Parts: sequence; C-alpha cells; structure tokens
Amino acid sequence: MNSKISEKDKKTWDEFLSSDQKLYDKDNLQTEINVKKTRSLDLHGKTLDEANQIIETFIKKSYEDKIQKLIIVTGKGLHSNNEKDPYISKNFGILKYSIPEFLKNNQDLMKIISNISQASIKDGGSGAFYIFLKKK
Repeated sequence: MNSKISEKDKKTWDEFLSSDQKLYDKDNLQTEINVKKTRSLDLHGKTLDEANQIIETFIKKSYEDKIQKLIIVTGKGLHSNNEKDPYISKNFGILKYSIPEFLKNNQDLMKIISNISQASIKDGGSGAFYIFLKKK
C-alpha cells in the first residue's frame, strides 16, 4: 500500500471538508423504513381460540397502520399436550398449523393479506411465519 497521498486526493479531501454537503446515510434510512413497516406477534402459550382472536385484531390494526410485513411466532408445538387427547387432532391444535388455516378460511382477512410464507431462521424458522399485507 502506498502511504503517500497524491495532490489530487488532498485537494478532493479539502473540498469535501470545506463543503456543507451531507453524506446520504442509506443504511440508517433503510433501517428506519424496515422498523416502521414490520411488526411481530408471539402466540406462545395461547389457546387456539385466544390466538385466533388476537391475530385477527393484530392483522386489522396493522393494516390500518400501513404495516406491510408481520412476523407471527407460534412455536413448533413441541410442548403441546394434544397428543394425550385422542379426540383432538394432533396438528389442528398446534398453532403453527391451525393459525394459517384459520387465516386462509377467513375471507375478510384474506382481502388484506397478499401472502403467507415460512419465516427465515432469524425470525423463528419453522416456529414462525410471515404475513404480508396489501398496501392500503
């Protein structure tokens, strides 16, 4: 690496320092946009009925607030007691399966939902999913 600074670089640096121009911070702006447009909800420990009521209200409120991406954490159902009861469907009682099914069958909510997809590992992996809302 050359440790000497050229005259051209010195001149450019001096011009920059004497200028009132601000540098555009694209990283900071992107973070602010993402924070404003994403919300998350954790449904661990909720019953199916509680979770359905909570998520319906959460989605409608988020849509009104112009949020576009929701992260819904349901857990993986590893601690569910549904396996002990032969009269309850193993998968139906586990929120990770039943919440997306509830949403798909709710016509009012599906009018404002554009997509439901699996969450990435950083957001909960198989114990979470995304809901993308349509623009208001």
